[in-house]
Amino acid sequence: MARLEKPTTIEQARKAFAGYATRALQMGAQDAMIISIDSVIFDHRTILKCMYGCDGWNNSWVCPSAPKALMPWEAEPLLKRYSWALLIHTDNQQGSQRTSIAIESQAYIDGYYFAFSLSDCKICEACAYQSGKPCVDPARARPAMQGMGIDVFATARGLGLPIQTLKDPEGSEKQNWYSLVLFE
Repeated sequence: MARLEKPTTIEQARKAFAGYATRALQMGAQDAMIISIDSVIFDHRTILKCMYGCDGWNNSWVCPSAPKALMPWEAEPLLKRYSWALLIHTDNQQGSQRTSIAIESQAYIDGYYFAFSLSDCKICEACAYQSGKPCVDPARARPAMQGMGIDVFATARGLGLPIQTLKDPEGSEKQNWYSLVLFE
């Protein structure tokens, strides 16, 4: 994929990053959409759902509860420095992370050296954080969108993508997983 000039319009961004969206679809994503950072909805209340509802709280190196981790209000101004993103929709957590990391890595090679992925980390069965050890794969471990203050529901819905709360998480309902690859 050839390195293009920095896009200044959504049409230019869609053209410049089309290969990444195609690759995400080839890797099994249900949807892969190039969007403006302005389409990403930030809401610092996500920390409440992390603290009081997520079983990963204080159990992962990529969680906002980890030492030196960014809080949503710290992450937002950094993430808004990006102009464009690839929103990836999958039906499983591992696929979401595998795809977003592959896209981030390729974008870096292509010259987008600040490309950065946000995806629920599922590299290890149990995070080393739980046993007081360092992350075993910090090159691929990434924080979740919601941990960085992104309202995933509002973002996906605003773009016409499927997402809903699960009525029976242990039942037959399929969860939607979203990850984001940010481009300068």
